[in-house]
Amino acid sequence: MNKKAFLMAAFTIIIWGSSFAAIRASLHGGYSAGHLVLFRFMIASGIFILYAVWPGIKFRLPKKEDMMRICILSWVGISVYQICVTFGEETVIASTASMLIAAAPVFTAVIAVFVLKEQLGLFGWIGLFVGFIGIFLITLGTAGSTFGISKGAFLLLIASIATSVFFVFQKPLLYRYQPIELTAYFTWIGTLPLFTFFPGLFQQIEGATVEATISAIYVGIFPAALAYVTWAIALSMGEASAVTSMMYIEPVFAILVAWIWLHELPSTLSVVGGIVAVLSVVVVNVFGRKQRGTLRKKAESST
Repeated sequence: MNKKAFLMAAFTIIIWGSSFAAIRASLHGGYSAGHLVLFRFMIASGIFILYAVWPGIKFRLPKKEDMMRICILSWVGISVYQICVTFGEETVIASTASMLIAAAPVFTAVIAVFVLKEQLGLFGWIGLFVGFIGIFLITLGTAGSTFGISKGAFLLLIASIATSVFFVFQKPLLYRYQPIELTAYFTWIGTLPLFTFFPGLFQQIEGATVEATISAIYVGIFPAALAYVTWAIALSMGEASAVTSMMYIEPVFAILVAWIWLHELPSTLSVVGGIVAVLSVVVVNVFGRKQRGTLRKKAESST
């Protein structure tokens, strides 16, 4: 993964890491999960509409042959993912939710190997395994009465799989569309099923606390809009498995924000797990990159 892709992915992970606490704050402040997810993506959709109609901006329409793929990915990567995350966080604390979502690189790596024919190499697989151990340690460190094989945890696991499918299968589209164009299409189409939760939305906005509404607006602007664009840019410039391995760092930021904002204190074991997760990204993106380069050179010399 080159430097620009790394920086784009790192920025995204920091923003996404903060979203878990923001979602919990909105839920605590009077929003239902359904109204919250719709409100956030109405804001995100509005931002992309403003960008698309801005003077001097050329926004291309999707090609007919790509529409079905774009629609399916929108519903999987936006609708299913966001509904599962938001409803999952009704019963699962922010830090634990981020850890369950951080399992995505495992699914992404496996899908990328079979679908995109990516070569991870030994260090790539070792890095993913080390990252999984880090996530497991964080999970042990924050385990409590709110964590278990519950409905919330199950929904978050579905979200993790959904976002893995989304990351891998959008990559071929990034060769034909600009990241911001593609993200806009995903957001607009993915928001449409969320209008199921529209009845009572404005009454809930009026009844929610100021903090809850500000948190919802923040998630709509940054994690739901800007961060998806920067993530698409990172994916367009790097291998899906390597870029997605950055998600192992996400719980570190999620725990820190939840600690400061929601007073969810991480244990020592959680901190150790976070360090291990960071090390896994180093393995994938430093040692794994060198090994993938060697494998490519061997393949080119043999042809």
